[in-house]
Amino acid sequence: MTSYVENETDTDFSFDGQRLVSRVMEAVLDAEGCPYEATVNVLLTDDEGIREYNREYRGIDRATDVLSFPNIAYRQPSDFSQVEEDEADYFDPDSGELLLGDIILSVDKVKEQAECYGHSQLREFAFLVTHSMLHLCGYDHMEETDAGEMEEKQRNILDKLGITREK
Repeated sequence: MTSYVENETDTDFSFDGQRLVSRVMEAVLDAEGCPYEATVNVLLTDDEGIREYNREYRGIDRATDVLSFPNIAYRQPSDFSQVEEDEADYFDPDSGELLLGDIILSVDKVKEQAECYGHSQLREFAFLVTHSMLHLCGYDHMEETDAGEMEEKQRNILDKLGITREK
């Protein structure tokens, strides 16, 4: 598993963001039964940066906490069977890893939401990466049942990692 984390801000957290992204990525892909080594790109930006990305790619002119850009158009969430059909579109030719997609995370929202929800920045960061990784695996939360499924998966993954609201 490979995760590339680029921080375009001056923000330093009290934890190793690269290591946390790798732990969450591995936990999500294990939980979802991904049979491949995979690559994910993560960009850490501020509220203004994520607002620009949100406006450019989604037509929404406001900051958000996280944006997910899946590389795979799944028939069903976490149905990795189709990727071998279009190998050139989904695998890095150099590493052979599955290219899952990109995550853009607002460090300002990590801080703000951690304080608002009364838990650590580590927990909020891990939650947002978990949430986004599930999007990269084809899940969404547009319907109430889908939202409930995603919430349960997020909770189970974070519990398995020992990252609770108290930490």
